[in-house]
Amino acid sequence: MRSAIERIFLVVGALALLASPAAAGKGGGACKKTASVARKACKLGLKEDIKLGEGVCFQISDAAASKECVGDVKAEAKETKEECEEVHEARLEVCDLLGQDPYDPELDPADFVSTIDNPYAPFPVGATWVYEGLTDEGDLERIEIEVLAETRTIEGIVATVVRDVVLIKGEVVEDTLDWLAQDQDGNVWYLGEVSKNFENDKLADLEGSWETGENDAKAGYWMIGNPTVGDAYRQEFLLAEAEDIEEVIGDGESVTTPAGTFTNCIRTKDYTPLEPGPEGIENKIHCSGVGFVKEEKLATGEMLELIEYSLP
Repeated sequence: MRSAIERIFLVVGALALLASPAAAGKGGGACKKTASVARKACKLGLKEDIKLGEGVCFQISDAAASKECVGDVKAEAKETKEECEEVHEARLEVCDLLGQDPYDPELDPADFVSTIDNPYAPFPVGATWVYEGLTDEGDLERIEIEVLAETRTIEGIVATVVRDVVLIKGEVVEDTLDWLAQDQDGNVWYLGEVSKNFENDKLADLEGSWETGENDAKAGYWMIGNPTVGDAYRQEFLLAEAEDIEEVIGDGESVTTPAGTFTNCIRTKDYTPLEPGPEGIENKIHCSGVGFVKEEKLATGEMLELIEYSLP
């Protein structure tokens, strides 16, 4: 799926049309148009993959093995074609949720403040959070988050740098720097990230990295200023690479984790049309004064819980 979906960005990378939280009606159905051309791009990329795959198979001298290889290529192509359709349908659901207008947020540096103090996503310099849980393979996952003193200026906005390190069985598998900034209305904006992915203690790639204003990438909300049940918004947008959505589906909740008992919490549903189906859905709990405290993956039941934290 990934190689075919990535081709969407290559084919229509200059296209920056998707839905905004505004009501539908303006923009001539920009969201559905983007979903449509993205599906076409996915299928175009698939055709190229099939031909290249067959070409590799023809270089196998054993006739039976070569024929089997071609069969495998076609079987994988059929599965990928189905995934292209599933992603398309998921995008259309996002269109129904968020509306048809182009997603084109205008960010004015003058509207931003120096401190991120949204109660459900506070990021004061020096704050730390540690989470632990088990993967579906039963391995210990540990996430360490720290708000650094450094900043990064993006599109004229001075962003706070938040480091997020993921460890599996004690080994670092991801080391990410997120860039966040809060506007005067209390909305925390996600301006991009640089994500280092590791395999066997070696840097494997920077997949998932993006920055507002670069290659048509656009900022989204990390957390809105006054979250209410029914709110839904984009957290980021880089077509075929970063299309995360968050919905507020509960409020007034209480939750207990190894770090303590927290009240005045909201529950969110986090997902992306790039991973359609229950496997890509996460429910998260964010509590006033602390931020994110718990996550559950809908398909597997995997839990990630806050075990300790420090807020200056």
